[in-house]
Amino acid sequence: MSNNEPNSDGIKFKLPSSITIKGKEIFLKQAKWYIFYALSIMALIALFCIILYVEVYINSFFIRIDCNPDMPLNYEKCLDRGCIWVQRTEESQPLCFYPDGYGYTYQEIRKTSNGYHVDLVRTTEMKMFGDEMETISLQVYFETKNRLRLKFADKAKKRFEVPIEVPLPPAESPLNTEYSIDFVNEPQFGVLVKRNDTETVIFDTNIPGMLFSEQYIQISTRLASSNVYGFGEHTTLAYKHDTNWKKWSLFARDTSTDSSSNLYGVHPFYMNIEDDGCAHGVFLLNSNAMEVVLQPAPALTFRTVGGILDFYIFLGPSPEDVVKQYLEVIGLPGMPPYWALGFQLSRRGYGTIEEVKAVTERTEKAKIPYDVHYLDIDYMNNYKDFTFDEKRYSNLPAFVDDLHAQGRKVIIVLDPAIASNKTLESSYPALDVGINRDVFIKVNGTYLEGTSWPGKAYFPDFSHPEVRPYWTQMCTEFRKSVRFDGLWIDMNEPANFADGSLTGCSKNTLNYPPYGAGVLGSKLDGKLFEKTLCMDSVHHAGKHYDIHNLHSYYQANVTYRTLAIIIPGNRPMVLSRSTFPGSGRFVSHALGENLSTWEQLRASIPGILKFNLFGIPFVGADICGYALNTTEELCLRWMQLGAFYPFSRNHNSLYSKDQDPASFGKAFVNSVNKALYTRYELLPYLYSLFHLAHTEGSTVARPLLHEFPNDKVTWDISYQFLWGSALLISPIVEQAASSVDAYFPAGIWYDFYKGEVAKDGSGLTMTLMDEGYINLHVRGGHILPLQKPNVTTSLSRQQAMGLFIAPDETGTAKGLLFWDDGISYETQEHKTYLLVELTFKKNKEKAILYSNITIGNFPEAHNVFLGYLIFCNQITPSKVLINGKIVPSEKMNYDSQALVLRVDEIYVKLAEEFQLTILYK
Repeated sequence: MSNNEPNSDGIKFKLPSSITIKGKEIFLKQAKWYIFYALSIMALIALFCIILYVEVYINSFFIRIDCNPDMPLNYEKCLDRGCIWVQRTEESQPLCFYPDGYGYTYQEIRKTSNGYHVDLVRTTEMKMFGDEMETISLQVYFETKNRLRLKFADKAKKRFEVPIEVPLPPAESPLNTEYSIDFVNEPQFGVLVKRNDTETVIFDTNIPGMLFSEQYIQISTRLASSNVYGFGEHTTLAYKHDTNWKKWSLFARDTSTDSSSNLYGVHPFYMNIEDDGCAHGVFLLNSNAMEVVLQPAPALTFRTVGGILDFYIFLGPSPEDVVKQYLEVIGLPGMPPYWALGFQLSRRGYGTIEEVKAVTERTEKAKIPYDVHYLDIDYMNNYKDFTFDEKRYSNLPAFVDDLHAQGRKVIIVLDPAIASNKTLESSYPALDVGINRDVFIKVNGTYLEGTSWPGKAYFPDFSHPEVRPYWTQMCTEFRKSVRFDGLWIDMNEPANFADGSLTGCSKNTLNYPPYGAGVLGSKLDGKLFEKTLCMDSVHHAGKHYDIHNLHSYYQANVTYRTLAIIIPGNRPMVLSRSTFPGSGRFVSHALGENLSTWEQLRASIPGILKFNLFGIPFVGADICGYALNTTEELCLRWMQLGAFYPFSRNHNSLYSKDQDPASFGKAFVNSVNKALYTRYELLPYLYSLFHLAHTEGSTVARPLLHEFPNDKVTWDISYQFLWGSALLISPIVEQAASSVDAYFPAGIWYDFYKGEVAKDGSGLTMTLMDEGYINLHVRGGHILPLQKPNVTTSLSRQQAMGLFIAPDETGTAKGLLFWDDGISYETQEHKTYLLVELTFKKNKEKAILYSNITIGNFPEAHNVFLGYLIFCNQITPSKVLINGKIVPSEKMNYDSQALVLRVDEIYVKLAEEFQLTILYK
């Protein structure tokens, strides 16, 4: 309207020519310019924010595959490779990356009896390394309804493939697969794998930059979400991976866990939690040096220096399903002997046998439960395998016999390096027999000589058919003197104090490959053999270039079978530093030479969770830290946490002060004993979890997301974990902290020590105070088998069993008890065990607990009896009956405030089915 037009009420008004603000007259024409300037500035700011947002958005979803991973950045070389050079906004983003269309296209797709065969041809003149393959093939196998295999290989010649046992694909395709597959050719070839029920694409390689050359193979895939778990071995402070341009090298390496580089083992497997909570897994069966690059699109790139691309994809849909399906391929984990679940003591630096005895004596005096003592290389004569120092360790055989008399065990270390220097003595059987059997790794036709703890050394080829009888002969002869119960295979990456060999390595492309996969040691001068063997050295199974990451797998296999022979009828116990997919069939694992720091304490939790994902559930970190000096507070918190590692061992280094629990004060010991005796009470539950891992492939220690994949809060939790599906462990992991903020997913959770309801309702974070023991909570709906603890597992196994009954919202609970003699080899395979299913149900009038024996072929099961029960969330009972007989009131204790009923001093044979009834008032 004009200045003089009437308003809606018919009243005319006129705009003023000026206004007065705080006594100052401002003309409207002048004000208009002020407003114009202000709006212009605001518009520029808004435009800048929009541009910034769009750039961040584009950078988050635009996939850049680095075209320059192998040499210093150079604009001209980037363009010469046919790639794009764009200034980056983040330091970790690649400057040089592949354009659309760079890769392969398919020429022909043929349907086969169990999948597809696809021929691929290069789309461009590739100029990466000059030997890119013109044609490759893709073989697709529909292996099961929830597993498929994608195998990319060279059409022209046979390349190295990992020579370990994997299931053969079926002759015909399975019916009703949970996935479908599609192939695209624009802008380059890609294979897309989709989940049928949700139509989520879980594997999509339609990304530029697929390469297949002699010593550099690359492929990328879009991820269904940024929730990525797995890949190892590395030290990380979070269980979930950071996808912000993170790089992880996979190459077995002797180094400290404070490094972010590649560590002792190699596991090219990841799990991806999709936005709706479904999970899938991807395994690349390749043993060459490798690098994985994660970017925020989200996407990841695999780069490997040899072999082929052999992918297995697992559809889940739950995280536990993914692990079980993965273990169907790599093999189920071995069953540990029961005694190995006890607490274990170790250190490097026992100068004499008397020093070892001093530790065992003070541990026994403090009544600290423990089952195993380790002997590091200190016991050896000049650090040589299969010897012991007859001066400093003169009474070693008698000491081992004394520990056996106490019901304890001894594990000795063996390194994969046999002393080759014979100047100190005329005969060394381990060397002489090895030469006679010709089992050592060679280079250029002669034995490769490096250096390790014994000095100059040869390295056994554990892929050689003669190495098993050789290793068995050496272990058999040495056990005649020292009756060890298990073996710890250390330094088995393999580690070499000389780079390559004493004479170096030849200047060729195996030792100095065109691309070093970012591994530690290769970044300065390109050599791949730092602290290990020459890559052109020869094993029976192939060149070390291809075999390096498999070395520990072969040694684990040989050592496990050696123990099965020399201790007949007994379950082998092997601890290995280095691992590969499938190693869990033979070995347990310690996370390596960590530091006595709070950061390393925290990092240990993601570490044990990842190795459960990798199929090696019997895992733990060196409690209180290996290197540096621990503090009493750190060691106490670490002992409380370490009591709930599946593998629980306190171990430290030569130059560190004593840190075995008895070396601290009485208050320290009292707190540690609470944690350790609780572990021993829970061992029947832990043992039953290992039975399920061994027979079904489930995890033992698992992240909360495995049980609650639809609860997005659990996707980022790294410092709480579960034993199985029932026991929640919430440790204090911060210095000077006296409480922990713990997350409780939906359901009822009971305090393990008090039996009372700790949390009931939807997901909630609670602050748990330090009450002198680690925070443990039992999930409603579960029954935990228990046993009164003692100072060794052998004594504990003679005690009464117990049950912790934790009903859910409906008043029901279920549990499982697996029980055998604890030591016999392959009891599951022979079905010589007791398996009891336990069920609890209640209504307003009564509750019933009953057992069902599904397998009862354990002859000694008649000695196993139920002696105490803890019922949570119970109203006042009027009477309790066992198999129809009333339980005397003096054997019952009811806490009306906590709603906990405890029944003690009963005698119920677990080998016979029983029924217990609670009648309410």
